[in-house]
Amino acid sequence: MKTPSQTVGPYYAIGLTRCTQNELVPADDPAAISVRGTLLDGDGAPIPDGLIEIWQPVERLWGRCGTHASGGRPAGTFSFVVSKPKASAGQAPHLDVHVFARGLLEHLWTRLYFPDELDANAADPLLAGLDEADRTRLVATPEDGGLRFDLHLQGARETVFFRA
Repeated sequence: MKTPSQTVGPYYAIGLTRCTQNELVPADDPAAISVRGTLLDGDGAPIPDGLIEIWQPVERLWGRCGTHASGGRPAGTFSFVVSKPKASAGQAPHLDVHVFARGLLEHLWTRLYFPDELDANAADPLLAGLDEADRTRLVATPEDGGLRFDLHLQGARETVFFRA
């Protein structure tokens, strides 16, 4: 039996977002890729107290990063150090991305695909079921030697989220 979800309470930031584990692989690993992004609301404003989790399902690795509110980093930003996962079961290499933020009754789930996997992305069954604009929003963008993957909770550039 599943019980109803509750909105995030006042201890959310203390209990979760301060606990960062954002290096899935060491930064000096030759396969390391930096993934950076910003969590944005429907008006395009950064959300400074969210939590992003990234999962590499095949390798069974995960990381967690609270979005920044201050401390010299732009509000709403997050970062991870990952390696590209292996493809599996006909799916292109991807990361599962979970978004937690105040006001959400349940976390949101999406995927991050890699821009250098054109053939695998074209054959991925989940991506194939989306229109071109939605597919594009799930592929990270190369930036400064790493990848950029912004998450838009609503609006014209809303990220595609799936049912868990």
